Amino acid sequence: MKTVVIDPITRLEGHGKISIFLNNQGNVENAYLQIPELRGFERFCQGRRAEDMPQITSRICGVCPVAHHFASTKALDDAFNVDPPSAAKKLRELMYCGYIIYDHILHFYYLGGPDFVVGPDAPPDKRNILGVIEKAGIEIGKDVIRHRAYGQRITAILGGKATHPVCGLPGGVSKTLNREEVKEIEKMIKSCVEFAKFSLKLFDDVVLKNKDYVDLILSDPYTLKTYNMGLVDENNKVNFYDGKIRVTDPEGKEYIKFDVKDYYKNIAEHVEEWSYIKFPYLKSIGWKGFKDGKDSGIYRVGPLGRLNAAEGMATPLADKEYKRMYETLGGRPVNSTLAFHWARLIELLYVSERAMELIKDPEITSQHVRNPVGEPDEGFGVVEASRGTLIHHYKLTKDGLIEKANLIVATTNNAGAINMSVKNAAKGLIKNGKINDGLLNMVEMAFRAYDPCFACATHTLPGGMPMEINIYDHEKKLYKTLKQNM
Repeated sequence: MKTVVIDPITRLEGHGKISIFLNNQGNVENAYLQIPELRGFERFCQGRRAEDMPQITSRICGVCPVAHHFASTKALDDAFNVDPPSAAKKLRELMYCGYIIYDHILHFYYLGGPDFVVGPDAPPDKRNILGVIEKAGIEIGKDVIRHRAYGQRITAILGGKATHPVCGLPGGVSKTLNREEVKEIEKMIKSCVEFAKFSLKLFDDVVLKNKDYVDLILSDPYTLKTYNMGLVDENNKVNFYDGKIRVTDPEGKEYIKFDVKDYYKNIAEHVEEWSYIKFPYLKSIGWKGFKDGKDSGIYRVGPLGRLNAAEGMATPLADKEYKRMYETLGGRPVNSTLAFHWARLIELLYVSERAMELIKDPEITSQHVRNPVGEPDEGFGVVEASRGTLIHHYKLTKDGLIEKANLIVATTNNAGAINMSVKNAAKGLIKNGKINDGLLNMVEMAFRAYDPCFACATHTLPGGMPMEINIYDHEKKLYKTLKQNM
């Protein structure tokens, strides 16, 4: 049996490798996405002051710190039995919109989009943002950079920092908005709405008008029929900041809806010896292995999972695009993994529209942004990170210290589905031992669509990452090997 290894996998957050096993006929017997990083945040948070958790957990990842910051802050609201003022909730959600704006732009244009804009078979040195700029034009490249910066600027104004915010407090936020800041944010958001519409038009022109790409999206190697999960509002519309967790089955019917405090009654985590990432599944169905269908408890989260779990978007332009996606791809639910990219752009439009609603709300400049806290107890917090549903659960001592902490991260929620997607792509694309760089990149496209953040999902206990560096001399002979945390 021959083994093909893709190590490291590329254009993601964190580190991982794909091992593909071929039988004697050169066809794929099995494939694994392995994550060689050990997660330890729950453990070293024990004994910390509860109010420090929004800052500590935001350091889990430099890509989705805002998601961890507010999942943590909401868990503390619950743990200290305090409901933040309405204005504080709106300020949090507005900042959250800024985060989703810059993160979704990052993935589409820098990480996932190059596979379509420059093509999956393009040379590796072209499958990046520079290749996108070369193909689409320098002005588009400038717009991409500018609007990512707008999202980060919104986060910095409201959160104190563009990357690791410091504004979240149990019971509210630490900062209000003044009129000048409102004007600045409104101007940036107005531009983001137009950029989101442009991005959807670009997707139309580059992907949807290319029959080969549409056929690829709908092909069997990139199809997975699982349950879907996401936060929804009272009308079952997508919501990133608050709501109930809704799960729909592979046929699009509601399976269950629950509050975050009941997550442990509905979600369990399976462990495999070959990976440090856990594999969540629906408790009521149970762990049935890496298979899809109604009899499997594996589910998907993230842009496509959210749209499949909902019944629409809560803003008009995004809802129109939501309906168009399902009409184009054959109705709800869409089980095509590569459709995550389209769903991500629809969400970019949604958060831009929602941000405009929030910045125009008269209450957004209110000075009442925090309520007093109660006695420490147990708390649950949930938000929709860019990559999917993120849950923080803390149990506090009577002195307000963390006794126990549990985090279920978006990429962890997707771990089972990502592994199945990689295996399906490998089996569907690699035949009779014929392998080239383009085919291996198309296998990577199966995980890349999820925008996985293994830096969030797994961590070494010291906070580092296992690393091996081989140094070769001028004759290409191994001179020295350096290892860290291995």
